[in-house]
Amino acid sequence: MFGASGPQGDQGKHHVLWFEEMVAALEWWSGTECTLYTDPKTYPLYGNENAIVVLNHNFEIDFLCGWTFCERFGVLGSSKVLAKKELAYVPVIGWMWYFLEIVFCKRKWEEDRTTVAESLQNLRDYPENFWFLLYCEGTRFTPKKHQISMQVAESKGLPKLKYHLLPRTKGFWITVQNLRGSAAAVYDATLNFRNNEMPTLLGLLNGKKYHADLYVRRIPLDSIPEEEAECAAWLHKLYQEKDSFQEFYMQTGRYPGPILSPPRRPWSLINWLFWSCLILYPLSLLLAQLISSGSFLIIVASLALCTAASVGVRWMIGQTEINRGSSYGNKDVPPSN
Repeated sequence: MFGASGPQGDQGKHHVLWFEEMVAALEWWSGTECTLYTDPKTYPLYGNENAIVVLNHNFEIDFLCGWTFCERFGVLGSSKVLAKKELAYVPVIGWMWYFLEIVFCKRKWEEDRTTVAESLQNLRDYPENFWFLLYCEGTRFTPKKHQISMQVAESKGLPKLKYHLLPRTKGFWITVQNLRGSAAAVYDATLNFRNNEMPTLLGLLNGKKYHADLYVRRIPLDSIPEEEAECAAWLHKLYQEKDSFQEFYMQTGRYPGPILSPPRRPWSLINWLFWSCLILYPLSLLLAQLISSGSFLIIVASLALCTAASVGVRWMIGQTEINRGSSYGNKDVPPSN
């Protein structure tokens, strides 16, 4: 879906295989395509430096597009994300994220400030190039959350946004402060899908093809103010610019700037085929033996187990759905940054 390869060390390779399964589902199973809009002068730097990636949070599969962005530049194994604590308790996915050193937060500033800072400090000694992914809006966009967010903007005298929620500035500021001198830049990434589609993870797994457009700007980290208030103002201005890019996209069907459409890399597909053969082949043999055994009880138990597994997978997919998102941002009170 995106760019060129970059170096990945052994530490990243230990867990990149898990992420590549989902990347393969996006790229190869559903055939989803993406056009990347970016400056050709900054393109060679992607994957060859540490960076903070700021993404908009409007779609159910935007996290998967972020992973694919990382994979195409060779940093999927060393990508990190600031995620809500509740995700750590989601079976399989959450447990995996916990062991992959994902930075979790409770979205309570007094509690998160120390733990997040400590996690970010650990990244400074990371042996590979890493990307730290941030959703500064704090929660996925919904009409209700947007309405409440814009009430907060009005109460604070901030310009209203049309396509984004008001960004939470404290998390961004502490990230920049702790990675200053280690990360070289902020990548401002703005995502949208053609034909006003709202893609879902379930649709993707059912093989539905989407076409994403991603606009990425590289902003040197040393150009971002160090003082908290100035950094907050800088981030608000960034989101006003992101809003203008989305408005441009809605009017023209594209983002400004040059288009890059590099080919997909085969590694996620190879990984997906390998694990599919390794797991599905013995399972199919086992299923055939169970059916041929003729035991009614064994057959019923097997069907019950398959049904339970299917329900479990569907429940995990449901955690990504917009209408099942958290209530964070739904309260009719001005939230703190």
